[in-house]
Amino acid sequence: MLSDSPVAAIIPANDLARAKRFYTETLGLTLTREAPEDTRLESGGTIVGLYETPYGGQAQHTLASFKVDDLDASMSELKAKGVTFEDYDLPGLKTVDGVVETDNMRGCWFKDSEGNVLCLVQDR
Repeated sequence: MLSDSPVAAIIPANDLARAKRFYTETLGLTLTREAPEDTRLESGGTIVGLYETPYGGQAQHTLASFKVDDLDASMSELKAKGVTFEDYDLPGLKTVDGVVETDNMRGCWFKDSEGNVLCLVQDR
């Protein structure tokens, strides 16, 4: 029923103006709609929505994952803009210098301006 329907990532923000700056200036997403009830950005043809709520940044899991062609270059560019990458040592997931590597992918995680967890992933 929904197989032909586009999906959007909807991300909570404690401070909508701050989140909008992070997603446009730091991550480079394009702002496509701006209204108090509907702020939208675009990334690679996918819609990312932001909404203001006091619950932003409380989820401890990945809210959105960006597929990149060159993980190292993407990380370097984001580090230059002040992004810090997370390190994890969990069962089945251990990062080294912020990066996890498997046979099929390389990935890393970071937090947005609101504390939401985001991911970069590079297919192998």
